Amino acid sequence: MTTPVLVFDLDGTLLETMGDLTASMNHVLVEAGFEAIEPERVRKMVGAGVKVLMSRGLEASKIEVTDEVLEPLLAKFIRYYETHIADKTQAFPQALETVARLRDAGWKTAICTNKLEKLAKPLVRAMEMEHLFDAVVGGDTFSKNKPDAMPVFGAIDIAGGSRAGSIFIGDSKADISAARNAGLPVIAVDFGYTDIPVRELGPDVVISHYNQLEAAVKELSAENAPT
Repeated sequence: MTTPVLVFDLDGTLLETMGDLTASMNHVLVEAGFEAIEPERVRKMVGAGVKVLMSRGLEASKIEVTDEVLEPLLAKFIRYYETHIADKTQAFPQALETVARLRDAGWKTAICTNKLEKLAKPLVRAMEMEHLFDAVVGGDTFSKNKPDAMPVFGAIDIAGGSRAGSIFIGDSKADISAARNAGLPVIAVDFGYTDIPVRELGPDVVISHYNQLEAAVKELSAENAPT
């Protein structure tokens, strides 16, 4: 029998990355002669990938977003972020310890993020958490990203697990929609990056700390067990 997979979003779900994302965006904006953006505003811009993040940063600065403006700034953002990817980033409390316990309990685990794969994988390595995940799928790993189901299924398949019985854990509309599109139950954390409170997005369970995750996984597994 193939093992189901716990599929995790990355930014705002497993890792508090806001410090490095904000620093990278503001480095680019200030160098280009624009004003820096405070972290709490950036929190609501994350979740759809780096291109959308940079676009939202420009819009917040009242700058018309065109390819001519966006592309060079996006390239600078990526270069800066690559070299400062884990300066301030840290795992949310008990996140990695909980993932380890769930793996010990028999689950496979994977990451499905809209962060570019060339940024996601180095971040996972920098945080020394590679051994905790059977797959890391980025926003450009497949032809579609979240909220499409494609990367969710891809993460499960790369992890060598079963789609049946798998569960998604995320923090945003893109995550919850991706899980629904994949036909998976979804657990939402309420401490992540979203401009809409996750409780309003209809996840199956909402948790406020990783010490609640194992019980939530157990609950959803029982509810979705084949009869």
